[in-house]
Amino acid sequence: MTSNAEAGQDPWHDIRPYQDDEVAATLARLSEDPELLTALTRYRLPRLSRLMPRVSRALASWAIKRETRDVTSVAQFQQRIASYMQRMLRTSTDDFRVDGLDALDADTAYLFIGNHRDISLDPAFVNYALYLANRNTVRIAIGDNLLKKPYVTDLMRLNKSFIVPRSARGKRAMLQAYLQLSSYIRHSIQDDNHSIWMAQREGRAKDGIDRTDPAIIKMMTMAHRADNRHAPLGEGVETLRLVPVAISYEYDPCDIQKARELKAVSEDGGYNKSEFEDISSIVAGITGHKGRVHLRFGTPIDRSFDTPEAVAAEIDRQVLGDYHLFPSHYLALEALGTHPDLLDFSEVTDADRERFAQRLAQVPDDLKPWWLAQYANPVINCAGREIAP
Repeated sequence: MTSNAEAGQDPWHDIRPYQDDEVAATLARLSEDPELLTALTRYRLPRLSRLMPRVSRALASWAIKRETRDVTSVAQFQQRIASYMQRMLRTSTDDFRVDGLDALDADTAYLFIGNHRDISLDPAFVNYALYLANRNTVRIAIGDNLLKKPYVTDLMRLNKSFIVPRSARGKRAMLQAYLQLSSYIRHSIQDDNHSIWMAQREGRAKDGIDRTDPAIIKMMTMAHRADNRHAPLGEGVETLRLVPVAISYEYDPCDIQKARELKAVSEDGGYNKSEFEDISSIVAGITGHKGRVHLRFGTPIDRSFDTPEAVAAEIDRQVLGDYHLFPSHYLALEALGTHPDLLDFSEVTDADRERFAQRLAQVPDDLKPWWLAQYANPVINCAGREIAP
């Protein structure tokens, strides 16, 4: 809990990313966290963790201390992550392309708001693009529903994540939590000149339909309106320097799991996640094959958009206009047999068809319609067509 002194000096202490003076203690805590050590050994040393769990945890603790022995700042921690990111790109992607970043001022902070397909990789690819361009990385908005384990919270906040409250109960508590969040976002952009990444909606777009929730825009501008209740919403939006970002994956390592969830929601009205399912999705997203990945930065949104709905519509226009459609998207639409007028095979090769067929063959028959829809829906969505529920 935050003390009254801390709250007065640092009103965002409970939700902000960790600062440099908190790095050493956090890394020491992580190196001794039994749950983290168990998770690491089960993933990296499965046989040893089963036969000699105490030995495997000791090895994992030693490895963490060795890897982080010279890390004393957030920037140094992220430099270590960048090396892992480069390795991941080499092993799990065929190509990574970035457009639009060179049109944005390198010394100006922006609030990047993007479509959301992968829990950790969407902001990770944004960060990697910024890192390659020698720009400062972003602070990342992450829902507290993902922070059920202390070690996950520590890792995320070390990596410049700040916490979005989704578990607050009661209208007054929610309003207070969102006002604090809005105040922190404004502080980061205007006072710290530090960019932020946020998703355009709560949760991943598991069905491949990218739409901005206007409630996100209301939250972002709450602090501005609290200072001046008569201020136009567009004024608050302009001060945050919102820049839409579109990310597109040729293949989603979590596509089968998403199809399973979509089927359950459609047929049973809901889906119950297992305790560690989000963590499993993070690991699968990082390690699974993604094919080609395309990231495009849009242009800042000005004050002429003066309602949450108008701002959301402009974000959607840019995200969908900048979204890169890969052969997998068109081949999925062809397999579904709908919207034949939208098919474009000009860049589809025989190798693309073979790779798509191999992926589809791994999908259980009862999940194939939901699996295909994930890839086909962006084609329909980008064309401005309505997608049947």
